[in-house]
Amino acid sequence: MKNIGVTSIWIPPAYKGTSQADVGYGVYDIYDLGEFNQKGTIRTKYGTKAELQTAINNLHENGIQAYGDVVMNHKGGADYLETVDAVEVDSADRNREASQPYTIQAWSGYDFPGRGNTYSSFKWNWTHFDGTDWDQSRSLKRIYKFAGKAWDWQVSSENGNYDYLMYADIDYDNSEVVNEMKNWGTWCFMIIKLFKS
Repeated sequence: MKNIGVTSIWIPPAYKGTSQADVGYGVYDIYDLGEFNQKGTIRTKYGTKAELQTAINNLHENGIQAYGDVVMNHKGGADYLETVDAVEVDSADRNREASQPYTIQAWSGYDFPGRGNTYSSFKWNWTHFDGTDWDQSRSLKRIYKFAGKAWDWQVSSENGNYDYLMYADIDYDNSEVVNEMKNWGTWCFMIIKLFKS
């Protein structure tokens, strides 16, 4: 690649998704780069952590930078259900509430049983999200905004507010979430130096 002028490459999301076939946008565990037996697999769609490190080291040794794609908007494949009060919002205008609040069962609990507390002891629950798209108790697909929550406003105005995309939408107004994502960034970019040129 270097000989034909390639100076950098994009690497798709390398962490564990909702299944081995997940291309990385169904974010399950950002600390699992193909190292732990979770979601029925150790490897991700792209291989194991060791294979990822080898590939990136080989690129760096040949003067090629690696840019890692990360999805920090949502999480999918939760480990357990939680009971949450929510309102339905209009999918064409997500600023408009389309129902009164009612109780749903949301896939919003993440305890990462295959990884445990390795690299991070942070466990996600409904308070770390703004909303979701599935009520398990009714088997009903809607866009639900959790009670007391608001969509982020620094986003596209498509559909009124395009903060909500899929799965459980991460709440960046929650200081615990902000700290955890900063800790992950330090781990990923400084500790294991995967994407450092």
